[in-house]
Amino acid sequence: MASVIATLIVLLVLIALVYDITRLFGCDEPRRPPLARLRSRRAALEAAELRVVGLRLHHRLDVVAYQQRMSTLAHGRRTPARSASTAGDSHG
Repeated sequence: MASVIATLIVLLVLIALVYDITRLFGCDEPRRPPLARLRSRRAALEAAELRVVGLRLHHRLDVVAYQQRMSTLAHGRRTPARSASTAGDSHG
């Protein structure tokens, strides 16, 4: 009876070892850890805020569009790269 229990314990240890090795050498996790995701999200929002401020300083964005974009950034949403509300869209 003792040999059966010892064999089961050894078998469980080997299964755990094989599982850990396959996870170690397997492909990476499909998602980043939560802290890295939050850091990159915050950095993306800050970069979007700098772009909006730059557009406003160079008079490529009117006051209303600037306020709308900054409001969406304050709520944690990034704005599109180009919108119809930018000043200077008249071509022709």
